[in-house]
Amino acid sequence: MAADQAHFQNLLNSLLSMDNEVRKQAEDTYNNLSRELKVTHLLGNIHNGQQSEEARQMAAVLLRRLFTSEFLEFYKELPVDSQNQLLQQILMAVQQDVTPQLRRKICEVIAEVARNLIDEDGNNQWPDILQFLFQCANSPTSQLQESALRIFTSVPSIFGNQEAQYMDLIKQMLAKSMENTGDAEVRVQAVRAIGAFILYHDKEKELSVYKHFGDLLPRMLAITGETIEAQDDQSLLKLLIEMTENCPKFLRPQLENIFDMCMKVFSSQDFEDSWRHLVLEVMVSLSENASAMVRKRAEKYIIALIPLVLQMMTDLDEEPDWATTDIINEDDHSDNNVIAESSLDRLACGLGGKMVLPQVMASLPAMLNHTDWKHRFAALMAISAIGEGCHKQMEGILDQVMSGVLNYLRDPNPRVRYAACNAIGQMSTDFAPNFEKKFHEQVVPGLLLLLEDEANPRVQAHAGAALVNFSEDCPKNILTRYLDAIMAKLEAILNSKFKELVEKGNKLVLEQVVTTIASVADTCEHEFVAYYDRLMPCLKFIIQNANSEDLRMLRGKTIECVSLIGLAVGREKFIGDAGEVMDMLLKTHSEGDLPDDDPQTSYLITAWARMCKILGKQFEQYLPLVMGPVMRTAAMKPEVALLDNEEVEDIESDVEWSFITLGEQQNFAIRTAGMEDKASACEMLVCYARELKDGFAEYAEEVVRLMVPLLKFYFHDGVRSAAAESLPYLLDCAKIKGPQYLEGMWLYICPELIKVISTEPEPDVQSELLNALAKCIETLGANCLNEASMKQVLEIVNKFVTDHFERADKRLAVRTEEDYDDGVEEELAEQDDTDIYILSKIVDIIHALFLTNKAQFLPAFEQVAQLFVKLLDPNRPFADRQWGLCVFDDLIGKRQPCMYFNLLLIPVLSVEFCGPAAVPYQQIFAPALLQYVVDKSPDVRQAATYGCGVLGQFGGEQFAHTCAQFIPLLVQVINDPKSRDAENINATENAISAFSKILKYNKSALSNVDELIGAWFTWLPTSEDTEEAVHIYGYLCDLIEGNHPVILGANNCNLPRIVSIIADSFCNAVVEAKTPTGTRMLTIVKQIESNPDVMQACASTLSPEQQQALQEAYRELATAAST
Repeated sequence: MAADQAHFQNLLNSLLSMDNEVRKQAEDTYNNLSRELKVTHLLGNIHNGQQSEEARQMAAVLLRRLFTSEFLEFYKELPVDSQNQLLQQILMAVQQDVTPQLRRKICEVIAEVARNLIDEDGNNQWPDILQFLFQCANSPTSQLQESALRIFTSVPSIFGNQEAQYMDLIKQMLAKSMENTGDAEVRVQAVRAIGAFILYHDKEKELSVYKHFGDLLPRMLAITGETIEAQDDQSLLKLLIEMTENCPKFLRPQLENIFDMCMKVFSSQDFEDSWRHLVLEVMVSLSENASAMVRKRAEKYIIALIPLVLQMMTDLDEEPDWATTDIINEDDHSDNNVIAESSLDRLACGLGGKMVLPQVMASLPAMLNHTDWKHRFAALMAISAIGEGCHKQMEGILDQVMSGVLNYLRDPNPRVRYAACNAIGQMSTDFAPNFEKKFHEQVVPGLLLLLEDEANPRVQAHAGAALVNFSEDCPKNILTRYLDAIMAKLEAILNSKFKELVEKGNKLVLEQVVTTIASVADTCEHEFVAYYDRLMPCLKFIIQNANSEDLRMLRGKTIECVSLIGLAVGREKFIGDAGEVMDMLLKTHSEGDLPDDDPQTSYLITAWARMCKILGKQFEQYLPLVMGPVMRTAAMKPEVALLDNEEVEDIESDVEWSFITLGEQQNFAIRTAGMEDKASACEMLVCYARELKDGFAEYAEEVVRLMVPLLKFYFHDGVRSAAAESLPYLLDCAKIKGPQYLEGMWLYICPELIKVISTEPEPDVQSELLNALAKCIETLGANCLNEASMKQVLEIVNKFVTDHFERADKRLAVRTEEDYDDGVEEELAEQDDTDIYILSKIVDIIHALFLTNKAQFLPAFEQVAQLFVKLLDPNRPFADRQWGLCVFDDLIGKRQPCMYFNLLLIPVLSVEFCGPAAVPYQQIFAPALLQYVVDKSPDVRQAATYGCGVLGQFGGEQFAHTCAQFIPLLVQVINDPKSRDAENINATENAISAFSKILKYNKSALSNVDELIGAWFTWLPTSEDTEEAVHIYGYLCDLIEGNHPVILGANNCNLPRIVSIIADSFCNAVVEAKTPTGTRMLTIVKQIESNPDVMQACASTLSPEQQQALQEAYRELATAAST
């Protein structure tokens, strides 16, 4: 035994060796030992005072890791006596006279054992540990007091289901440990223990625990303040940051004291930057996680903080070659200016523009007029930083802001010009498209001027980047005004920088100008054709020849540029180069797989998808070549690891890794490199299935088998969203293989899709999953859900609508809290929007079931109908009433594809779908429609009037009386003086359409039809709703073709007005010439043209725009006929 122990001691020493080979051999030997031997020898070495300190610490670390992964498997195999002996030995180890470092590691071993011996029901199977804790805490020895607190900190759940009865004792122990008479390290550890205990408790228990321990908080903060003054231990500040993130309400009673403590440090130059960064993080985190509390109780501190943050943003180094360097290094996230800028952004987003914007604006004039460039730079970067958070308030003063920013495009310092570009680029995104509409005359010439800054390539490149932001959201008709000037500049730079690349190897500006050209082409679309022939040869040359490793990014961006230009100019122009471009792209992979971190991978995959859109069916020939790389990337498995807290500390600074805390000592780590490429590849597979349909059938099964498991790929939201989106398209692809094959595929998809909907944590992904289910049902048709699946779908419907009501009630409760203010209301409104969007997707599922199953779905619908009836309650929020009506509209027939419609429409889901079977629901939805047609909310009116039209079109004779009741209410809506205002126009045009449908399909209960037709004729033309225009103008054609006297008028006197209405419909683009309705309207005009005198009288009343619209409609119709 002694020999074995000596051998193991040597093994530990070898594990500590600096020689890699020796250490590797020792690791292999250790890994091959049995669990029992490891535990015996590791514990023996911890107890062995003759062993070196390093070896004993190593033994403790290895034992803790072993217990983390395998404790229960080992422990359960031991006899009871051996179990008790093991536990006693572990407790004895911490009572030895050892170094603080070793004692800490032994405490971690004890904590790991304690954690493992608490079962799922909270029963502590090691009762001695609780007695040991209290004994140590009351020991006269500070080392044992600290040990007890360390163990409790590591396992705050250690009291299990007996916690409530121990609560007073726990508090007493912790309070005593913080007393001034005790050891300083014990006091610090006591604060850590209280923090861990508070953080451990879940939301349901938080208020009672917060209240019970609230009086300990002042002492906790006092001890934290002592560690700050000593500047020797940052752990309590880091704990405070964690508490601001997870339990800010606990800190509420001491909020002012926290800010006071932090501001003293942040405003002092006597503290090292790391301390100032931490206290800043405390204040910023509180502003994010308890924004209402901070706005209400800490406003004076925010007023003082913001100028200090702006001052920190000026802490920049002079870098002589900054503007001319061709290689840009990532910003160091520990730099003062970077931390300060990020903090300002977060303060703005957390606290909102009402509080932050005035403080920033008060400081900006002095900074912008400062002689030191650093202040001007910081001021402009501050404008960039606050745009998102101060959006609402800043939008009203954009003229004032931009008048300042534009001046600095000509600043003598290149870094200030860079910052001005940055501000313009950021505002182009934050305030689009109003920014582009309002400032294009100043911005475009200003950026083009900086694109000439050859002496400062970094500024030149950033001007190109700002132009990308501007062009992305710029209306096409605005950008095309500057297209010649922009392209003249970009082409000149492309040629000169290509030459510079060849001669000097510089590529920074060239990479950017290629991206800028792509963005401009993407926005201008077909207008870009004029530049195609000049650009394409140079771009193809870069793809063919930029093969060295340092040019991979340039080649990738050029690939993106070529594919976007192809998409912009269209198939007809691009087809001549398409084959050559595809060959170049495929050659990259045929000559060898790209490494995982090669930037070309994502560019290639997205370019192939664009080529698929351009080429359509012709792309199928390339599928055998592109599917391999795309599938490999989509199937890429992430590198993951299960780490303890100590291991996380070793690699947490590595930006390629992300961490998720799973428990008190366990963390899940994932290497995020490559995850974006994986998501892009999944999105491209969606594109192939959508665009190629049955041409993709041969790959559908392989892709389905990849995508279904990815519904649970919780490492990346985009991957799960793409997997969900792909499923209905893949089913559509597989239809060509026959019903039996399709059924088999659906049987594989359906159970997994239904299962993940309820467990998905992210609302955005959840909406995609719900949408996928609805689309799958629509794709497959009637009876695609068996009895069990239908039950599960109805359970989903019930759960989500019930959750909707519960969350709405919680938001009502928040409005009664003492910190409620306008900022909280904005947050609640965002939450409500998310809820309503999810609700709309639930209604999509009901719609799909009615659409495919018709009356056969009614018995199942009965099980959830009352949920939607509840949404129609007049006391519910307006969005609930909209969606309630949409559900009942679906019961009658069709519904508009608008987010706000689906719910007001579920009952009015089925007279077309269910016929007379929908009549029993009349008593539910007819009164609701009658009430909500004149609702104050335009969106509710729109949904209700649409429902009236659905009932008129599909309701049949049994709803004739109800339709007659709608008529005076619709007249009231349409004749309202403000009915054509922007916020009301859609509801008004839905009302006109409903009127049309009742007159056309369901007028038997009306006594004054001609009078109503006359009124209806005065409401034309309409200008906005293309969906409803089909019904309105279709009915107009019916009446004209039937020579209705009210429409034609005495002696055809209304013909000029008829021609004007038709011309307006094309002028407003609510009807397309090539549609059946558009064709009928143009035929009517041609018939009038057969009488030149009459047509001349009609034409004389038309505006030039109306005349041009008619001519373009004729051309469009002729083009459609020829193809």
